[in-house]
Amino acid sequence: MDLMFDRVAALDLAKASLTACVRVPGPRGGRKSTTRTFVTTVGGLLVLRDWLVAERVQVVSMESTGVYWKPAYYLLEDTVECWLLNAHQVKTVPGRKSDVKDAEWLAQLTECGLVRPSFVPPPPIRELRNLTRYRRSLVNDLTRETQRLEKLMEDTGIKLSSVTHSLRSKSGRLMLEALIAGERDPLALAELAQGRLRSKRSELAQALVGRFTDHHALLVTQMLARMDSTQDSIEAVQAAITDAMRPFSSQLLNLQTIPGIGPRIAEVIIAETGGDMSRFPTAAHLASWAGLVPGINQSAKRRGSTRCRRGNRHLNSAMIEAARAASHTKDTYPAAQFWRLARHGTNVAAVAVGHSLLVAAWHVMHNDVPYHDLGGDYFQRRIDPARRTRTLVAQLEALGHTVTLDAA
Repeated sequence: MDLMFDRVAALDLAKASLTACVRVPGPRGGRKSTTRTFVTTVGGLLVLRDWLVAERVQVVSMESTGVYWKPAYYLLEDTVECWLLNAHQVKTVPGRKSDVKDAEWLAQLTECGLVRPSFVPPPPIRELRNLTRYRRSLVNDLTRETQRLEKLMEDTGIKLSSVTHSLRSKSGRLMLEALIAGERDPLALAELAQGRLRSKRSELAQALVGRFTDHHALLVTQMLARMDSTQDSIEAVQAAITDAMRPFSSQLLNLQTIPGIGPRIAEVIIAETGGDMSRFPTAAHLASWAGLVPGINQSAKRRGSTRCRRGNRHLNSAMIEAARAASHTKDTYPAAQFWRLARHGTNVAAVAVGHSLLVAAWHVMHNDVPYHDLGGDYFQRRIDPARRTRTLVAQLEALGHTVTLDAA
């Protein structure tokens, strides 16, 4: 097989150590392999870098093993071209599983060009990714803590969340703090309602009757403190994201013209893709990378599962969330597409609409233009009136009716 690179290296990574295999031209023709093991501390990686430089390695490949690839990749990327490989696409030699054999196999695949490098964004985008992903984790933590508070209030018999939309609302917070302070009178607690909730004071008084003890007060105090701390962290991270998004202000505004995509989803799209659509030749490439396309599994006219392949799970979940939000918009193409496909299941519809929204996002960022909607009646306009008339007439005649059409 023809070689694409004369001097390559491959790394088999673990947490504490890595195995490196360097393949270079041999002294008498053919190929020469040299394998060494290094620790993954900074000192060990510097020794690895010096060895690769001395061997004049052109490309270093490594599998995306958890997060263990990051120290080696980030230290070597400024010195030599690094390829991050999808572990699913790399097959080890059957029956010869070891770190040394893995490294040798990766090196052979790389020198022959049989593997493709994955997209690894530049450092500024990696930092932005860290921020948006951590924000998502914090929001999930806040949601879980709120759910714990809901369950605890059920233990007390107090049905506050049945009247107010959230225990985290201003009114809900005042009532919880009053309960912690020792107030047990339902009427006095109901008087703490704010805004439109004051019209429901009689319902609140009934819902606030329960068995709130000192034990519950201790737990609610800790939950509220944790929720406040998490909310402060979310705001701090959001401020950092806002600063990092300044170079992408135009793309950020254009993305928000797409139905279902708000500021947070737009920030995730830019953070995960880098905002540079030149890395994705077409919108289809981007959708495939995000895992929003059906799989292809056909052999001898037999079709297997067409479930979506795995892709960037952060972008994937963001687009699914945007699709569900778009389904509630009025007179838009995404909403029409969602409800047209909902008969197959809302999950199927959400994936299809998420794909459409990501395709639209690619065009918006690639051309630096706002989104142009096709309209909520797009699918109706595609129907041929004459064909639709013939179908309806045939259905009526099949039911035994005589149909006479008058010109409008």
